[in-house]
Parts: sequence; C-alpha cells; structure tokens
Amino acid sequence: MIDFSLSEEQRAVRDWVRTFVERELMPLENEVLRREREGHPPGLNSEERTRLRELARKSDFWGVETPTEYGGMGLDPVTAAIIEVELGRTFLTFKFGGEADNILYHANEEQKERYLLPTIAGERRSCFAITEPGAGSDAKAIRARAVRDGDEWVVNGEKTFITGGNEADFAMVFAVTDPEKGADGGVTCFLVDRDAGWTSEPIDTMGERRPASLVFQDVRVPHENILGEEGHGFSLAMKWIGKGRYLLPARALGGCERLLDMAIEYSRTRETFGAPIADRQAIQWMIADSQTEIEALRLLVLHAAWQVSVGRDSRHAQSIAKLFGGVKANEIVDRVMQIHGGMGYTRELPIERFYRDVRLLRIFEGTDEIQRRTIARDLLKGHIKVGATLG
Repeated sequence: MIDFSLSEEQRAVRDWVRTFVERELMPLENEVLRREREGHPPGLNSEERTRLRELARKSDFWGVETPTEYGGMGLDPVTAAIIEVELGRTFLTFKFGGEADNILYHANEEQKERYLLPTIAGERRSCFAITEPGAGSDAKAIRARAVRDGDEWVVNGEKTFITGGNEADFAMVFAVTDPEKGADGGVTCFLVDRDAGWTSEPIDTMGERRPASLVFQDVRVPHENILGEEGHGFSLAMKWIGKGRYLLPARALGGCERLLDMAIEYSRTRETFGAPIADRQAIQWMIADSQTEIEALRLLVLHAAWQVSVGRDSRHAQSIAKLFGGVKANEIVDRVMQIHGGMGYTRELPIERFYRDVRLLRIFEGTDEIQRRTIARDLLKGHIKVGATLG
C-alpha cells in the first residue's frame, strides 16, 4: 500500500509555517509593493528579514535542514519541500535562518570555524560563484583562472548572475587550475573573502532578485582556502547545484496555490452580463486545468524529495519536477491574470509580481532546455527505464 498522507510532524510543521506566512509575511506585501512603485529596492529590507528570522527562531524554527549537531532542526527533504511550498504562498523571498551551503560541510575543521559555523549563525554571508558571461548552462566552459604562486593562488576572471553576490562577505569561487584537465580534475573551489579584493555590481532584473557580477583581478587567495581537494571543484559544484533543485518547483507550487485561490474567489464575485464569471465555461476550464497541474506538480516535487530522503539518485526526478513546475507555474499565473482582467495587470495586486518572478524558474539553476536534455539523455542511454519510477 502506498501512503500519501503526511506524518503528524509534517502536518504540524506545515501548519506552523502557513500561519507564519499568513500572519507575518503576507501583511508586508502591500508595503513592499508600495515601496517598489516608488522606486525602492524590491523585496524585504534587511531589518524586516532579520526581525522575521529572529521571530521564527523564538519558536525554534532555525536551520531547517542544518544537522542537529550544528544546532539546526535536521529536517528531512520531504519536510523541507513542504516548508518551501508554504513559503511560496507569498511573493516575498524569505528563508529561515541558520542555514549554510551544503558544500561548506566539506570544509576542514579550520575552515568550518571561519566559514561554516559563522554562516549558520548568520554572522557571515556566502555566495556560490560559478556562472560566467560565457558559461551558464555549460558550466564546464568556465574560464576564470587561478595560478599558484608559492603558498597563494592568484585568481582572475568574472562571474555573473551570482545570487547573493552583492551581500556576501565571502564567495565560493570556482576557477580553472589545470587547463588541460578542465572540469575533469582541473577546476578548484576557493573560499575567497571579500576583503581579498574582489568586487561586485548588482544586475537589475524584471523580478525581485538582483544577482551580482563579480570581478576578480589578481586576487590572492591562500592555498589553505581551497574547499575540498585541489582539482575536484567541479564535483562540488554539481553537489551544490543538485542538492535542492526540487525546492524551486516546491516554492512555485505554493505560489500557484495562492494564485488559484485568488482566481476562484475573484470569479465568484466578479459579474459580467448579469452573472458571476465563475459560471462561464471558459473560466471553469482555466480553474480546472490549474488545479490538475498543481496536484501533478505536488506529486512530482514530493517524489523527488522522497528519493533524496532515501538516498536514491534523484537527479532525473528533480529535472522532471523543475521542468514541469517552471512551465506550468508560468501557465497558471497567466491564467490567473487573465481571469482578473485589467486588475490583474496592475501593480496593486500581487499577480503581476508573481508573473515576473515565476518566469525566472524556467531559467536559473538549469534552464528548461537543460532539464529536457537531462531527461532525454537518461532515457536514451538507458540510465532510466520508462515506467520504472517506483522501482
């Protein structure tokens, strides 16, 4: 028998996060939209984000996936996905504190003291720097170079679209250390403090996220700041990228639920030609299609998360979830805007904000095209068998 129900703990976590979002985050949406209309930076400001994290911490909500030995909750991947769904019900980008990049756990003891533990505590901020102007989907094409000079490495190059790069005080920088080997043993990850000399510039986008362009010009990094082993950086990068790809469509799922609720409520109250538009078949079909796709996405997300939790190779399942989630979230928000008509197009409602934000899901951390390539390649090479999803 397959049991699709949540555990008592998972339901409790879901309900707590949903209440937190409804009481603490959603009430801030109108103020954030007002600030954005006036030209202020999008999203929560640092004071609001800090206050919200500390408020959650008072309820012991800290370090969702951080191992308990590091002071976190140590929740499993399925529960983490459930949390992301609830956080996705607001367009405000928010994450609970007490987290650190998964690859920082590969640090040695001295590096953990300098980077991992302060990041978990919220005293330091990291960024993952691999994407370059000529190396996006094709991460193996990176050109940033690191040349050894005694006990130091000299790093030169540019990184782009780096999430958190404007706020970070250190970067996990991936650079070529052996051009002949390239990604197959010639890329190394360095922990590079901002005060070592790298600079960042924000990149304006159509959504809330403002990634950064990072420039490294003769930046000297101690040999002791290599994360993991020299030449094995690319495998670390793939661990970072693959860790939580299912969490992206999970957050989109929460947004789709919120949007569909808005569409249902609006269609019941908006009248045309003497009747609610909810009575129109065209509207009913949009609502029905959206609900069907939401439930399909839920199963794809939770299946990918379950595979992670039991230690299976979940890359194929995560690619399917991200591809389906990106495409369908964009279709759903478009339908909801259509149902709302002109009001949906205004900046008075959160619909247009969701519209702009979900578009990114089809691009970052693996484009739709990359996901399709992964899925097709797995099937064509026999790594995955059709119909063998459950084993």
